[in-house]
Amino acid sequence: MGHRVTTLNVNTIEPAGNTLTIGASGDSVVIGNNDIRANTYKDAGGNTLFVSDGSGNLSSVNAGFGDPLKLLSTQTFTNQATVAFTSGITSTYKEYIFYFINMNPATTGAMLQFQVDDDAGNNAYNDFNITSTYFRAKQFENNSGSTHGYETGSDNAAVSYATISSSLFNAADASTTGIFHLYNPSSAVYVKNWQSRFSAMCYDGSNLEYVQSLNAAGYVNTTTALNAISFKMTSGNFDGTIKMYGVA
Repeated sequence: MGHRVTTLNVNTIEPAGNTLTIGASGDSVVIGNNDIRANTYKDAGGNTLFVSDGSGNLSSVNAGFGDPLKLLSTQTFTNQATVAFTSGITSTYKEYIFYFINMNPATTGAMLQFQVDDDAGNNAYNDFNITSTYFRAKQFENNSGSTHGYETGSDNAAVSYATISSSLFNAADASTTGIFHLYNPSSAVYVKNWQSRFSAMCYDGSNLEYVQSLNAAGYVNTTTALNAISFKMTSGNFDGTIKMYGVA
């Protein structure tokens, strides 16, 4: 006859072999204080979800576990002419996302632009044709008017930097903030599609400030694998923070 033990007080329970089994299939096992402590966590198939060093620092994080965005690089800069990411763009990720936080130009009316390279920036970003389209909507700060439409002067079909945010204001409290997606830059088969969306504080030269919603999209017309990207203003230096993420 078996005996039911309602409470068992021990300091250590060790398996007789390599595996310690608690409960049988279908059983409900309750852990006090919802507290399970281990440095390596695996699923039922024995796949490692993540490994901790015991101090909260994780490694071997499974791509299907947690946030699909992987922060690869952050650049915070002041009064700089060009900001380039020359490492981290590899075949590891099929999509790269760049977050722009408070880009402030030195020159009113400057445009934020980008170009790419296949040699970590050593080819001076002058090898690839970018075809793009550019759309914007604006509303004046004093509510004197609004407009929207396709902006032919900011689209592109040339071996040059392409505009992703335009007509920016250089006041101390003005900035543009947005997001830029680059798809599968390491492909040797397809052209490199991209899209961006920005919100900017702008100025029309007549003491009228306005907000612009700026939308651009296009492709780098090459099947060459790319590994670097550069951002700059059409005129003058700029300040801000740019973060580069890989999408798992």
